[in-house]
Amino acid sequence: MITKLNVGDKILTKKPHPCGSSEWTVVRLGADVKIKCNGCGRIVMLTPTDFERRLKKILGV
Repeated sequence: MITKLNVGDKILTKKPHPCGSSEWTVVRLGADVKIKCNGCGRIVMLTPTDFERRLKKILGV
């Protein structure tokens, strides 16, 4: 699933962030995945397996 992603893509997560937003932007891909909340700007780093577990939908650029 991660191979289909590019930096700058917007994704939707299964559960919303505490700020209320479920939309995130991919900032970094590699040994870990860094995503940025589009609601509050918080940046979170996840392992690829955790990222795939939380991913609901790829919205595109």
